[in-house]
Amino acid sequence: MRPRIESAVELIGPVALVAAVGLVATTLSRANEIYALNALVSVAIVVAIYVFVGTSGVLSFGQISFVAVGAFAAGIMTVPLESKRGVLTELFPFLRDHTIGNLPSLVLAAAVGGVFAFVVGLPLMRLSGLAAGIATFAVLEITHNVLREWTRIGPGATTLSLVPETVGPLQATLGAVVAIVVAFAYQRSRPGRLLRASREDPAAARGVGVDVHRQRLLAFTVSGALAGFAGGLLVHLLGSITTEQVYLELTFLTLAMLVVGGLTSLWGAVVGALAVSGLDSFLSQAEQGIHVGVKVDLPSGTRLVILGALMTLVLVLRPSGLTGGREFGPPSRMRR
Repeated sequence: MRPRIESAVELIGPVALVAAVGLVATTLSRANEIYALNALVSVAIVVAIYVFVGTSGVLSFGQISFVAVGAFAAGIMTVPLESKRGVLTELFPFLRDHTIGNLPSLVLAAAVGGVFAFVVGLPLMRLSGLAAGIATFAVLEITHNVLREWTRIGPGATTLSLVPETVGPLQATLGAVVAIVVAFAYQRSRPGRLLRASREDPAAARGVGVDVHRQRLLAFTVSGALAGFAGGLLVHLLGSITTEQVYLELTFLTLAMLVVGGLTSLWGAVVGALAVSGLDSFLSQAEQGIHVGVKVDLPSGTRLVILGALMTLVLVLRPSGLTGGREFGPPSRMRR
């Protein structure tokens, strides 16, 4: 019974933290609410990255590719028909002449992200180390250029606008909770445990019969589906999106969140996403000039410099992140 209780506590911790942020969001003005909602969507994205990177130990720069395809799939399929036919005239007919609701679009985004990740992962999941990092970065670059240049599947280099802004505090909170629950279920499953074993010692895992390629591919696919789902949340939060918004800056920012929180734990992914999102929001406002007792007016670009320095500092002084790579639990258990 005790392991079940501890398992429940591990899940309740991050869910309760996300619920608290969602509750706070309902009390804020619209100008400030957007920062809380963005933090919740960031939780979904970082948890998706954690499912593969944190569990397998293989660094991937390509997970934002799945966020991008999910965001554009959900966005294009929810733009009103009249607008699509008048503005996105070059779309394939099946994209231009059909529209779906908010919830079906999130399911579609998850499906597109998962299928894309599976197809890409078939050859790439045999790679490790630097080779895997370079290959997944190539996936990010290819995806970005296809979405930016191919106007048959999207707006190309222009902004995809007129997307219904349906993500409020409730949907953002539920979306983050769904990502957390799926990630938790995966890491507690047999495939999740096998993949963690291969992370600690790939040779030993293969020696006892673990198919490392298959387990990595499964995690990559689950991660892609969650990333696509998070992309759907993102586009319905913003109401518009460009290919640059789901490219290098978001890749760097979400990896920083995971590293700062703790690369190898779900609790670390949630804490890092919320902590770095809060700092990022403050720095974004500071670049435009804000008053916090004194006037803070930072030069443009300072935000990324500070976040990069923070990630470097964490890697040097506390490589296991703010949570020490541990899951949520009683203080005595976490000390042990």
